[in-house]
Amino acid sequence: MKWIFFFIVLVHALIHLLGFFKAFQLAEINQLTQHISKPMGILWLLAFILLLAAAIQFISNHDLWWITGLAAVILSQILIILFWQDAKFGTIPNIIILLVTIVAFAGWSFNRDVKSEVTEMLSENSVDKKEILTEERISHLPPVIQKWLKNSGAVGREKIHTVYLKQRGKIRLKPEQEKWYNAQAEQWFTVDNPAFIWKVKVDMMPLVFFTGRDKFSDGKGSMLIKILSLINIVNSSDNEKINQGTLQRYLGEIVWFPSAAVSPFIKWEEVDSMTAKATMSYKETTGSALFYFNENGDFVKFSAMRYMGTENDSQLKEWTITLNEYKIYDGIKIPVKGEATWKLEDGDFTWYKLEIYDVKYNQRVMKE
Repeated sequence: MKWIFFFIVLVHALIHLLGFFKAFQLAEINQLTQHISKPMGILWLLAFILLLAAAIQFISNHDLWWITGLAAVILSQILIILFWQDAKFGTIPNIIILLVTIVAFAGWSFNRDVKSEVTEMLSENSVDKKEILTEERISHLPPVIQKWLKNSGAVGREKIHTVYLKQRGKIRLKPEQEKWYNAQAEQWFTVDNPAFIWKVKVDMMPLVFFTGRDKFSDGKGSMLIKILSLINIVNSSDNEKINQGTLQRYLGEIVWFPSAAVSPFIKWEEVDSMTAKATMSYKETTGSALFYFNENGDFVKFSAMRYMGTENDSQLKEWTITLNEYKIYDGIKIPVKGEATWKLEDGDFTWYKLEIYDVKYNQRVMKE
């Protein structure tokens, strides 16, 4: 669909050259019956240049191509109105281009807002601390957690303060849904002041997608989902259920930055030789979960009782993350593939399959 749109804009641009050729008598253009002056011919040429530039910027994934596209549509439509008898059918591609530029603007605005939130979140954490995670520092933790931290490579290395990672995956919205939607996500974490921002784009069908942003900051959570980055279908924030749910999500995802296990906001209890319970309390929000490990000390599963939804009648359901396949990033061994599942009365609802494919730790600035 991307290339189809590109060719629509390209052909529409080339048609504008006819007005320029006629005005300067560079070719015989029988399709245009109205007289076109040279100043008007220059405007037809300018419209061609703007449309061509918009097409090139679009196919090159330039974030601000929509500005050029909008200017091109405005000029083109003015010319079409002035020469309506010959050019009226050019309104159709202009409408198509206008609709796509509106969606592009909405996406740019959504990304700008997320970037602003990330910048604010990162500004409250320092990456200049050079504290090493020592064996003495973890000696009070349950043996299975100590084994995990050593096995991950976190012990003996600089503690992690900020994290940036990329995910690709597949999402389902309902248990009965058979089709999986492709998803691309980015996520930022901070440790000193526990917080995360998760941004996702999910392609539902050609030309239809939604963007989402999950956030945990200052002990409070929020969730935003927009169709085409334009229309809110979920916009929930700062209630007990979403606050606890986002805190539990943060807690479960420390497996991607293990040194956070020694955070003063997390308390550990031994359950058995391969299981430990973590309770996190931060800014009046508290949540608990179980961490499961294999004999090697690799994390394999996270389980928490979490509210399914943010409505008043939402019920606590078991929410699990199972992870496998391990890779090393900056000396830290982490699981990179897995699934998120709700345990329901009618059976398991696995709603997200994910793969981590890029991780960066302790960066002063993290770009999208």
